[in-house]
Amino acid sequence: MHIFVALLLFFGPPFWEAKQPSQWSDAEISQILTSSPWTQTATPEPLVKLFLATARPIEDAEAELRLRGSRDYTEPDPEFAEYVSRNRDSQVVLAIDYRKVRPDWPEGSERQMQDESMMLVGRRKHRMTGYFPPTPADPVLRISFPRDVTLSDRRVLFRLYLPGITFPERDVEFNVKDLVYRGKLEM
Repeated sequence: MHIFVALLLFFGPPFWEAKQPSQWSDAEISQILTSSPWTQTATPEPLVKLFLATARPIEDAEAELRLRGSRDYTEPDPEFAEYVSRNRDSQVVLAIDYRKVRPDWPEGSERQMQDESMMLVGRRKHRMTGYFPPTPADPVLRISFPRDVTLSDRRVLFRLYLPGITFPERDVEFNVKDLVYRGKLEM
């Protein structure tokens, strides 16, 4: 019987499914923001943290940190917040943390980012639809793509050109089946 209970605990739902965001510990919030299905780290050096900014668990974790008074999670750029509220159903936003990377965007690199950054879902290719550059107050590059992903898709690959970063060409892949939160695909 003890083995059965231990197995239930081991194979139980992840904490983000079992608890409300207000009940998440600081360590659990950190886990959502650094090593959950909605985050990836792109190599090579310098390592770049990427996350699905429009995924509900990411938004819930960031909102909880703001409620707890974290200085690292101030309100996002107001234009970005308005954009998300207007386009939540049609756009996926991939965020790239530039806090540890001080970019110097060479002339023409924004155009190169627009031309080369794309989202691949199966055989479908989607160019980016817009972006919000990092600022000193909000050091996160946010790139939007059409929300053309369903649970029947296996993976989503983002092929990116990140201005101002050594080795700016980065690929990052998310497994779609892992992006379910409270019964819904969250990107």
